[in-house]
Amino acid sequence: MKEKELERLIKLKEIEKELYQKGFKNICGIDEAGRGPLAGPVVIAGVVMPQDSMIEGVNDSKKVSEKKREKLYDIILEEAISYSVAIVGQDVIDEINILNATKQGVTEVVDGLDVKPDLILVDALEHINTRGIPYEPIIKGDAKCYNIAAASIIAKVTRDRIMREWDEIYPQYGFINHKGYGTAKHIAAIKEYGLCPIHRKTFTKKFV
Repeated sequence: MKEKELERLIKLKEIEKELYQKGFKNICGIDEAGRGPLAGPVVIAGVVMPQDSMIEGVNDSKKVSEKKREKLYDIILEEAISYSVAIVGQDVIDEINILNATKQGVTEVVDGLDVKPDLILVDALEHINTRGIPYEPIIKGDAKCYNIAAASIIAKVTRDRIMREWDEIYPQYGFINHKGYGTAKHIAAIKEYGLCPIHRKTFTKKFV
């Protein structure tokens, strides 16, 4: 590993390092992918990484190429002490809104962990049910915390794979390219073909 990358990872782990020094052992990072798109689910992932984990390339998923994310996905899951993924579909998002759907997903992630963490670090969410486990919301956590960054990659890769599958069923919308986000081409496709079953009705009102 190059020195510059090692320095970046050490900086990315500063918050966790302080927490380990305070006596926390298993820290779970939680992040989501897909709060903004017009179609598809929101995916929430949680990972508990070993204290000495230093996976080259782990970063906020938005700063990592799709190809690199796919490789990191396998390495992270192999190394994780525990991980969990929740997929909350567009029907739930339409029913309870995206914020509450994301919070519901966080609780599902906590329930799915087979190792109970003693602290949860979550990207900027508050008033969440973590089943009594203490949590700290960190603004831009995916760029500041190693465990949240690792979770962001798991969430993003999982969601991208789901959207690629939907693209095979509804190719006219171009989900393979924009993953459901509101690009000009996606909005033009909605105006031409109307909505498909995975569109979020509360997000697409002004286009139909």
